[in-house]
Amino acid sequence: MQPAPAPGVRTISRGIRRLTLVISGLALVVGPLLYVLPDNTDTLFAWTIQPPLTAAFLGGTYCTALAIEILAARQRIWALARVFFPGMLTFTLTMLIATLLHLNKFHFEAPGGIARFTAWAWLIIYILAPPVMAGLLYMQLRRPGGDPPRRSPLPPWFRGVLAVQAVIMVGLGAALFLAPDVTKGIWPWMLTPLTARAVGAWMLGLGAAVVQSYRENDWERIQLAMVGDVVLGVLELGAVARFSNTVPWATPNAWVYMGALVILVALGAYGLAQSRSLAIAVPAPPG
Repeated sequence: MQPAPAPGVRTISRGIRRLTLVISGLALVVGPLLYVLPDNTDTLFAWTIQPPLTAAFLGGTYCTALAIEILAARQRIWALARVFFPGMLTFTLTMLIATLLHLNKFHFEAPGGIARFTAWAWLIIYILAPPVMAGLLYMQLRRPGGDPPRRSPLPPWFRGVLAVQAVIMVGLGAALFLAPDVTKGIWPWMLTPLTARAVGAWMLGLGAAVVQSYRENDWERIQLAMVGDVVLGVLELGAVARFSNTVPWATPNAWVYMGALVILVALGAYGLAQSRSLAIAVPAPPG
């Protein structure tokens, strides 16, 4: 049981908590579907994703979001949960734009009922999600109270790593999203314009979360992001291992990608270890 927030500390609103649970439910459907059954997107998903490694990659990102959102729903203090909200809003908005730009690729008229249902559900959800999320976030920021004091600031070298990580993710995401036909070749395997924009949307969302981690500057406040680093890195390494024949290993892009995933897991594991050890060394003040 988490301790009660101290007086004057801004807590998480009921609307944000419910939103987090709803998004968790959606991620629970999309993430495992794409990660476990990436070969069946032509009959089970909103659009056909090729190669299956791309579907598994996207499934890994949704499964990562699921893990973070479940943990965020358990938080009571806004400062301990907000690290992923900028990224979630960024991804949702950019994914909506990507969907609208490629409506002809979606299974709105597919003969299979499941594919047709998921296509329409996808469109409706992504049309509704950005304004709902923005409205609830605005209401959350107007709640009374402030942040608890930072108890465990990040070391300068770690913040420097976060800054580099943010620049790379945001830059890569923007390139893939804005000019997919020109930049999709920088990804280690084949992407279509739609999947390039979907991957770009996730890179922009993850980059926004890293920027927020840099701003939070506290091990306790970025725990959710560190969990996300570990889960995402492990899942994407597993996806590559499963579809290793898809990756052109003779190109440097493939090895840069693998190195980035290993670094992601290492950073997340280090961050979690630091946050846990500091939580023990510096106990929370009584509520």
